[in-house]
Order: sequence, then structure tokens, then C-alpha cells
Amino acid sequence: MKLRFPTPRVPKEKIPILAALGLALLAGAIAYWGLKRKEADVRQGWNLVPVVVASRDLPEGTAVTVEMMMERSIPEQFATTSVVKPDLISLIENQRLLVPVQQGDPFLWTQFETTQGSDRLAAKIQRKGRAITIDASKRAAVGGWVRPNDHVDVLATFRDPHSNQPVVVTLLQNVIVLATGKVSGTSALNTASEAQREYNNVSLLVLPEEAEILALASDLGSLTLTLRSDEDVDPVENRGHATIQTLLSGERAKTLQERRQQTIQIIRGTAEKTAIAGGRER
Repeated sequence: MKLRFPTPRVPKEKIPILAALGLALLAGAIAYWGLKRKEADVRQGWNLVPVVVASRDLPEGTAVTVEMMMERSIPEQFATTSVVKPDLISLIENQRLLVPVQQGDPFLWTQFETTQGSDRLAAKIQRKGRAITIDASKRAAVGGWVRPNDHVDVLATFRDPHSNQPVVVTLLQNVIVLATGKVSGTSALNTASEAQREYNNVSLLVLPEEAEILALASDLGSLTLTLRSDEDVDPVENRGHATIQTLLSGERAKTLQERRQQTIQIIRGTAEKTAIAGGRER
């Protein structure tokens, strides 16, 4: 004799709830599958490249060793020139960190105290900018006082093709110095020896079109740098230029002297006074 058990019946009022729950689960499964499919499609077009990352959390000031590094692959579009690649790992070995780095984070060139020979100038160039190097003796670089991150104007001395007379013009104003010789950045300068601080060329951050101007001017004559205050970044309008005629006549020098007396602070001993029109001081 077979025993028969009654089939449980779902109350009619619960059927809509169960149906809604079933549809919700189905919708969730479809959405999850869609996201995974989209993620797979996106990753399919990625070209992974190896970079150097921290193998553990590293505090500021740590001298990074090989044991603190490991390789990890990331999409090529994220591996910019500021990220350290495995073939250049020796350049950051034993270099100290300027900032803390967490485990798994890629190492960036800007995170290290740069020293001569380990600094990458490309990491300091802004997008749309270009680095160009010009000859700069001590005389042409304010006695060697021009340093990385300074702001300078660039003067050009050449012969006027029409009059064959020497002329000096201000080519560019408020240009940032990227490097002096092989030293770039304040940290590199502070750790460099006296011999390493000596240089005979300067690298500037300019626009591509300004690089063309500097290249042509270097070929026509010589370039000289004038050093600006860190707080003086405004361009000078209607600056004119110097020729033999302006030197001999003295008119331009007289006009500029009056302007200088009105705008430039004069330092005498330890007292700093500002010259005003009329020759009086306060």
C-alpha cells in the first residue's frame, strides 16, 4: 500500500510576491552577467605592460631596496612616463622616498629624492611643453646663480641683417629652468657636490614654437639669461631693444633709469628702502 502525501499549495495571495522575487533574482543575474561581459570586452583591448610597484607599505624617507620592489602588469594607457619601468629599476635603488607609498602602488619618478645621474628630465616636462638646452657660461647665467626651478628671461645678441649692427632683444620672458647641466630639482641640487653644481648649459621649459625661436637665435648669435624674482612673473610690454644707436644717444638708458628708480627696491647694507620718483627714499 502506497502512502500519499498531500501536495502543499501556495496561497494565492503569496503568488505575486514569489513571482516578483523570482523576476528580481533573474534581473540581478542578467545584470551581473552583463557587467562581467562588458568588463571582459573592455579588458580584451588592453595591452598590459610591467611596472615596478611597492611590495609592502613604505613610509616617507625610506631608502628603497630591491626587496621592496616587485613587478605588476597594468594597462599600457596608465603606464605614463612618470611610472618606473622594470628596465630602469637600478635608477631608484637606494633612493629615498619623498612621500609614503602603499603596497601595490606603482613607483613614480617624482616620489624620489633625485640625484645626479638618476633624474629623468622627461618626468618634469608638462604636457604640451618641450625641454630645450642652450649654452650658458657663468657670464651668460648670472654668474652661475641660475638654478633649477628659477624663472628667467632669455636675451639674444646678434647682428641686424639690414644694418649689420649688433642688437640685443628679449626673446622670451618668464621661462622656467628645468635643469642646470645634469642637475634638476631642489633635492638634486642640495645633494650635489660643488663640482656637480658647475654647468655650461641650461635646460628650459618652453612651447614647441618657442624652441624653434631659441634654436634659430642660438645659430645667429649668443643667448644670455636674466634672473627673475620668484614673485615676478608678469611679462613686460613694449620692452624695445638695445642697439649701438640707443647706447650712444643715452635716451633709452635715461628713460629706463627713471623707471628703475620708481619700481626696483634698493638694498643698502641691512636696510631695505624703496626709491620713488624725485629721488627721495622712505
